[in-house]
Amino acid sequence: MGAEVVLVRHAESIPPRPGGPAESVRPLSDGGLAQAAGLVAELCLPPPDVVYASPYRRAVQTVAPSAAELGLPVLTRTDLREWDSGLAPTPDYARHYAASWADPKHRRPGGESLVELTARASAALVDLVARHPESRIVVGTHGTFLARALVGLGVAVDWPFSRDMASPAVFRVQGLGTPDVRVSGPGLPASRPGFSRDGDPPRRCSRAERRG
Repeated sequence: MGAEVVLVRHAESIPPRPGGPAESVRPLSDGGLAQAAGLVAELCLPPPDVVYASPYRRAVQTVAPSAAELGLPVLTRTDLREWDSGLAPTPDYARHYAASWADPKHRRPGGESLVELTARASAALVDLVARHPESRIVVGTHGTFLARALVGLGVAVDWPFSRDMASPAVFRVQGLGTPDVRVSGPGLPASRPGFSRDGDPPRRCSRAERRG
């Protein structure tokens, strides 16, 4: 079977703003907390064996209800964090992000390039699969991280894809580390075999179903 990695972009969060909470502690909005509770149906069947998240609060909050449903802890890893863009909160962030996607080797002072993010995201996923072979791994993370992880898997996504990604969004990766990588999720280009626009239909499970 091999491992399956379920990548989850966090639910709706409080927008970044000058003087607002730091990126690491910026939480979900009230609507985002409701969305996270609603994800239990989609993330628990088939039930995961382990749940990871970026240490950023909004990512942990997104997968915490699903982990609690199954009696699992949320394990955090710093390499699952969002892109270190080097940008302070700004209303015209999209212009800067578009420029970075156009020149992914560009690095702002104090930040990382998108090429570096792709390498970090790819290495993190490979390590998770090595640690948990033949397992289903849920990963709570962020939009740009997730988009660049898909780039690392050979999926031809771009800035409009990243910009328009829903919060939350769920992508499933099977066969990571093999020639037969299969990726499913919303809005994926249908340009290569093994990529699907649609994810698995949501279903609900209980803790007893997982342990059985």
